[in-house]
Amino acid sequence: MESGSQREGSQREEQARIRVTVWNEFLHERENEFIAGIYPEGIHGAIAQALRERGFPVRTATLDQPEQGLSQAVLDETDVLIWWGHKAHAQVQDAVVERVHARVLAGMGLVVLHSGHHSKIFRKLMGTSCSLRWREADERERIWVVDPAHPIAAGLGHYFEIPEAEMYGEFFDVPAPDALVFISWFQGGEVFRSGCCYHRGHGKVFYFRPGHETYPIYHQPEVQQVLANAVRWAAPSRGPSFLYGQAAVNVREPLEPLPERGSGRTRVG
Repeated sequence: MESGSQREGSQREEQARIRVTVWNEFLHERENEFIAGIYPEGIHGAIAQALRERGFPVRTATLDQPEQGLSQAVLDETDVLIWWGHKAHAQVQDAVVERVHARVLAGMGLVVLHSGHHSKIFRKLMGTSCSLRWREADERERIWVVDPAHPIAAGLGHYFEIPEAEMYGEFFDVPAPDALVFISWFQGGEVFRSGCCYHRGHGKVFYFRPGHETYPIYHQPEVQQVLANAVRWAAPSRGPSFLYGQAAVNVREPLEPLPERGSGRTRVG
């Protein structure tokens, strides 16, 4: 029987093979001293550090880099992409969105955070407006685990709380999730589907609500645990390949012999 230390060692070995890229606009932190004080290395830096401490190999990418940090070479070396965006959704180039979309369909995992619900890539993958209700009033958020058997809930209690958060409320205009892991309750009374899992092509997509830039949410241990769990869940499964969007390329010869056309089969209708 495998001991606890052996399981932990196996998990870290598995994590060491999951290549993570954390993408962030990196605008708020450079324009606002208060936010820079919370995230001196940027939101992407805080998330990357938390994941590195858990054994993941992590690179970061930002909007101001060549090809907005997400060249084909970078994406080809990414197993899970974490996306944080807010004020510059429109600045993300359509060519970058298409590259990310193709990689998700091919098996790359995507973890979309907080205001990334309005990013071009998330709206493209969902096929809806992804709109919601919101309020910024420094209120408490209680995040309930509603699927305790789901891998993204591993290591958590029945719920955890964020002392101050921006409220997101229903209706959240997204497709019904394949799995709903978390529901949030806010001090003002609203609720929100805050942990939604989707499958798109070969890829897995997880939307996680917390993370407004004016709060130290990504320093919170429970949030970091969720992100680590989400990366493990979203990692590629290495199943058989399929070329999405190129149907003609996927035509294959039959596995069993078929009768020749015109061999006397009777057609009905």
